[in-house]
Amino acid sequence: MRFKTTHIGRAAALALTVLLAAAPAARATSGRPWGLAGGEAPSGPGLSPPQRFTVQANGHPLAVWARIPLTARGAVLLVHGRTWSGRPDFDLDVPGLHRSVLEALEMRGFAAYALDMRGYGETPRDATGWMTPRRAAADVLAVLTWMAARHPALPRPALLGWSTGAAVAHLTAATSPTRLSSLILAGYAPDPKGVIAPVAGPAVPLKHRNTRAGAASDFISPKVTPPAVVRAFVDTAIRTDPILADWRNEEQFLCDSSRVSVPTLVLYGDRDPNIDVRDAGNFFAGLATLDKQLVVFPGADHCAHLENTHDAWVAAVVNFLNRHAVASH
Repeated sequence: MRFKTTHIGRAAALALTVLLAAAPAARATSGRPWGLAGGEAPSGPGLSPPQRFTVQANGHPLAVWARIPLTARGAVLLVHGRTWSGRPDFDLDVPGLHRSVLEALEMRGFAAYALDMRGYGETPRDATGWMTPRRAAADVLAVLTWMAARHPALPRPALLGWSTGAAVAHLTAATSPTRLSSLILAGYAPDPKGVIAPVAGPAVPLKHRNTRAGAASDFISPKVTPPAVVRAFVDTAIRTDPILADWRNEEQFLCDSSRVSVPTLVLYGDRDPNIDVRDAGNFFAGLATLDKQLVVFPGADHCAHLENTHDAWVAAVVNFLNRHAVASH
């Protein structure tokens, strides 16, 4: 798998494009001897269960899933998208294929954690029944603080968000930049001048039921997504998130990239329907940090981390973490 990466330093335009091959899988620091090409998993049983932790955020229990190597050289928190929780998004068990981002990061020496936000997976809704951007960012900050206490000898955790989770990560990094070492935004590059107008929504949460068609809706391009991945994702999403979470006050989401001062990686598939290339370029150029990188995956769409671009996606993330999260204190 190949991907193109564009770096922008002080320039305000996308200027330099370099084609790179995906890095080979590293040997597992947790003792696993395998690292197969093409996202292929070894034969035999599927993934072992991840560790599960409960983190308190303002008195509310948050479920956090983790895969941690015997010797970690960095830590990273992953924040899922709007519809599905941490396990289908980041710890997917696909027979015959390797698609777990948590395990891939663990294999490369990173303590990898995935949060279930309120109303998702095994984290209950709070008394309001709603999720809001500021509440989500505060919960992410609570988990980052907890992770830093668990790994006092490591640099501050890195923060990775996908889709709406990237919007939450963006807001967290903009408001609490000293609590993370670096930021990774996947499947997210909004118009930096965009405005989110307040919307008068329903008085009570809708609590719509999940559907198999809805769970499969993010997989757009059959050429980059094997049917086994879609089946595994749908089965897992229906099981972990039978009732959809409800959001309000979405005008709280931050669209101004100039408030991001930490090292930042932006990555997305070139067929992602949520990404406008011109908006993405303006968003990226507007990031306040001079230490930034943009990676675009040819042929991929919104779920580049689960599609056949999985290995290249992981390689881009690990390369960034190795240069930033591990070196920052």
